[in-house]
Amino acid sequence: MLSLVIFLPLAAALGLLAFPRLRDRTVIWAWIGACVADLALVVGMWLGYDGAGGGVGYEANLRWIPSVRAGYHIGVDGLSLPLIAMTAVLFLACAVFSLRQARRVRAFAVLFLFLQTVCLGLFAALDLLLFFVFFDLSIVGMYFVIAGWGHGDNVRSALKFFLYTFLGALVLLLGFIGLYLGADPHTFDMTELTRTPPLAGSPGPAALVLLAVGIGLAIKTPTVPVHTWLPPAHTDAPAAGSAILAGVMLKMGTYGFVRIAMPMLPDAWRRYAWAAIVVGVVSVLYGALVALAQDNLKRLIAYTSVNHMGYVVLAVGAAGLAAGDMDARRLATTGAVTQMVSHGLITGALFLLSGVLYDRGHSYEMGRYGGIARGAPLFAALTAVAAFASLGLPGLSGFIAEFQIFTGSIGSGTGAAAAGAALAILGIIITAALFLRVLHRTLLGPPGSRTAQVTDIHRSELAAIAPLLALSLIIGIAPRFLLDVIEPASAAVVSLVAR
Repeated sequence: MLSLVIFLPLAAALGLLAFPRLRDRTVIWAWIGACVADLALVVGMWLGYDGAGGGVGYEANLRWIPSVRAGYHIGVDGLSLPLIAMTAVLFLACAVFSLRQARRVRAFAVLFLFLQTVCLGLFAALDLLLFFVFFDLSIVGMYFVIAGWGHGDNVRSALKFFLYTFLGALVLLLGFIGLYLGADPHTFDMTELTRTPPLAGSPGPAALVLLAVGIGLAIKTPTVPVHTWLPPAHTDAPAAGSAILAGVMLKMGTYGFVRIAMPMLPDAWRRYAWAAIVVGVVSVLYGALVALAQDNLKRLIAYTSVNHMGYVVLAVGAAGLAAGDMDARRLATTGAVTQMVSHGLITGALFLLSGVLYDRGHSYEMGRYGGIARGAPLFAALTAVAAFASLGLPGLSGFIAEFQIFTGSIGSGTGAAAAGAALAILGIIITAALFLRVLHRTLLGPPGSRTAQVTDIHRSELAAIAPLLALSLIIGIAPRFLLDVIEPASAAVVSLVAR
């Protein structure tokens, strides 16, 4: 079933290419149908998954490149299944949002279906070489989305995105080769590398491999100071492209920390976890402060992604410290995965809402809008809910994730983690200030030069955005269905790091 989930979107893309005379409307409905079918399969997998022991389900392991012991090895556990489900939800939302797409619809749909297969494949991969293939293909797909359907200086932004993240991918490949060479016997299989960590008795080489893996994943996340590709890529990308880039593709970096860096290099991770805490705190505060200074709504949302991914890096750093309470470290890891899911839903909604604004007024400058709530009350209500969810208001998913991260980091009993969490709490205050500023400048106050152009949200836009916020609300009120899946896998990762 997992292979079907991964490759169904790609099969749909090939089907669209095989029938070139289909009308644009038919193409989009076929795209939506493929996403609905894929999400239904993911829901079936979720209901059938027994994650009580944090084990791998729906596993498949086929020979691929036997000379280097690399295989088509896939499976899901409590770390990957929530991200696979979030990926399916976000791609469906983008398909529905694109019902009004009028420019090169077939190519647009095919690219997004290709990206869906790539993203699902990466989260399901249990082989480092397979992980890298999907990691690299995601860069190619998003490059064409930004360059082909973006606006502004989109070609330059797409090129910067590609070169920056491709460099990170090459550094990551060096780290994977180091893990392969350090294993005995040599293998790229992630379960074997987790069971018997390579370079366990070689602190110097292990530190170099961790540095390579960490840089490659940090660029993808992104964290300060390797984040500079993100704001222009988001600003000039189409709304659906930004939603996937922030909601799904940034999680490839943070997921890699939990799946690869922590369990496969446990000694090195314990030794240098303080560095992850420092990078996480700096990203939290820098991302929030720079976002506060933005007048461009899309750049502002982009910098809040740096801020929110900083919380995840802080949590995995706190979970990896050599000393500290085990229960608190497990809670921090659970909070990190929950934050990935929460950020995907909320930021996906925010970028789609910014796309609605650009569709009407052809500008992201907040100074050109004001008093939108009077003429577009439904748009204003959705924007307010998304903003409050992003700043961590209780009752929404952001609060659940950040509460676990801060409680786990402070409760670990180590000074570095507690100090980092205390500083990162300032990020919540700054985030609250910047989103209240957004609401005041765009929804309230005197009308701007483009306010009259902003009509209320259309049905297709509502059908794409409202479910994302509804899921954030459900997780915020009744998170157990999600946490019961994540917690056993988080406990297993922390145990591996502490062994």
